Amino acid sequence: MSDKNTTQDASWAGGRTGLVVRNTGAHYVVEPDDAPDEEINCRIKGNFRIKGIRTTNPVAVGDRVKLSAPGPDSTSFITAIEPRRNYIIRRSSNLSKAAHIIGANIDAALLVVTLAHPTTSTTFIDRFLATAEAYNIPAIIAINKIDLLTDEADRELLDGVAYLYRSIGYEVVKVSARTGQGIDKLRSLLEGKITLFSGNSGVGKSTLINDLIPGTEQRTAEISAAHDQGMHTTTFSEMFTLPGGGRIIDTPGVRGFGTVEFDRHEVAHYFPEIFETGKGCRFGNCTHTNEPGCAVVEAVDRHEIAASRYASYLNILTEDASGSDEKYRK
Repeated sequence: MSDKNTTQDASWAGGRTGLVVRNTGAHYVVEPDDAPDEEINCRIKGNFRIKGIRTTNPVAVGDRVKLSAPGPDSTSFITAIEPRRNYIIRRSSNLSKAAHIIGANIDAALLVVTLAHPTTSTTFIDRFLATAEAYNIPAIIAINKIDLLTDEADRELLDGVAYLYRSIGYEVVKVSARTGQGIDKLRSLLEGKITLFSGNSGVGKSTLINDLIPGTEQRTAEISAAHDQGMHTTTFSEMFTLPGGGRIIDTPGVRGFGTVEFDRHEVAHYFPEIFETGKGCRFGNCTHTNEPGCAVVEAVDRHEIAASRYASYLNILTEDASGSDEKYRK
């Protein structure tokens, strides 16, 4: 046996641990802790599942895992997932009772939105933010393509959306991947963190990543003129390292964001302004729908809580049991 093989065998004594940095569908790519510049192709056994969570992907980018020594085809098996400190999840659009974990062990979740070409709905934004709240993950909103908002009405809309979410307590940054406006501020928000990137198809996630990490060369595509929607250019999730420190988890664009297993009486907890106002309701178990003495309904009537946010709250409360995400796309 050569010295190289002996060294390789020694490194696998008792298995190895590492970080999942890419999901290619059939395989996972893991960065081992003892050799950060190395990448190991891995698979999972068919019956590999996380107890208590039914998902389409039992392993997610950002997971820390244990590996077995590679077989004859140089592929290792993931044998265990270390306990997650958090994760963010959405309902699978294909399997109504299953969920999809879009990232694990993250410090922040960045939602990239656009107010034109395409237009991100407030329902989508609010569902994403509510999910981040549910899993205790700080959320940031990046409003991209601000260079397209040229007339007065468009600029008023931009300022209004930014004010709405800032007033609730969210970090909002206005950016243009095309002109570079706001990129430095966005970069400063991401430094030193593991941040998940999410958003509708076509909002410019890949172009933003190309700006933030020169040389990444993420594939981009034009917006469909017929439907004003983006084409999927990111097929699988992948982690990238930021030049100034920190990492990004790029995820495929989605058209809908279905929430998972929200208890009806806890949904208000994930809307900070509704939760705070709800402390003044007459009944402690108020659902903020038709109960007498509801402080939230009164605040909506006084325009102290945005009608769009309240509509998103009701949308989650009344979502149908089938799990279809069709209405989340509107």
